[in-house]
Amino acid sequence: MTVQSMTGFARHTATFTPENGAETRISWEIRCVNGKGLDARFRTPNGFDDLEQLLRAALGRVFSRGSFQVNVTVEEPEAQVKLVINEALLSKVMQTALQLQNQYGLAPASVDAVLNLKGILEPPQTEADEAAKAALKAALLSFFDEALEALKQMRLQEGKRLSDLLGGHVDRIAELAVLARQDGSRSADAIRERLAGQVALLLEAVNSNRSSALVLDEQRLHMEAAFLATKADIQEELDRLDMHVAAAHKLLTDGGPVGRKLDFLSQEFNRETNTLCSKSNAASITAIGLELKAVVDQFREQVQNLE
Repeated sequence: MTVQSMTGFARHTATFTPENGAETRISWEIRCVNGKGLDARFRTPNGFDDLEQLLRAALGRVFSRGSFQVNVTVEEPEAQVKLVINEALLSKVMQTALQLQNQYGLAPASVDAVLNLKGILEPPQTEADEAAKAALKAALLSFFDEALEALKQMRLQEGKRLSDLLGGHVDRIAELAVLARQDGSRSADAIRERLAGQVALLLEAVNSNRSSALVLDEQRLHMEAAFLATKADIQEELDRLDMHVAAAHKLLTDGGPVGRKLDFLSQEFNRETNTLCSKSNAASITAIGLELKAVVDQFREQVQNLE
């Protein structure tokens, strides 16, 4: 199973020909971007208010995360477009408009504004019209499923690209962990030499200040230095980085909606990297830690695009 991106766009156009009717053109457009959960906004044709619930259920069967904007355009032949004027509603609207005009000196209501009011123009309702509406509704749902499949394929293609990119970041994290593990500053001889130099400097400072009442026990000083060296050891952080690298590779290989899990791993990568930098007592380890932070930031940024 391949990982999916949460960003994508699909446009699907098809024609529907009802019984004893003319061809109707239906166009679905679906845009999606990053989202913490599954969120969708729909624009459906007038008279199909109950369609949204069915569309939302169909969307949830295909995707688990993302913010979606869904629009549909229905182009019916002009010969089929029949509208009637709601005379009762129009009369009330015009009476109210005239009253407001006389009372407040408002401009007369325009024809365009009145006709655009919901309910003024209505399609005639007959049994034949209800049957045609049900058939059109079924066609809308069927074509929406096809649009969802097109969007899914686009998100999978983008997901493949992101998976390769993220895999490269994980490989680089693994390489930097190896460099830190093999760094010469972590060898026993290097640590011993560095500690010996620090102890020598402290003893020299004390011996040069004869008036000082401070007396340093050289053996005790070596013990304290060894304790500090143990606290500065980054072996545990490197071991955990190796574990997180293996987990990230497995998630990318398994695929599916793994965005949240990879986001959690990016936080773990960041935590180990910060600890490694804070423990570092060598410039070479600090340089590796800083590069690790940069790679982890890039990893986490791209993970936000995955479902």
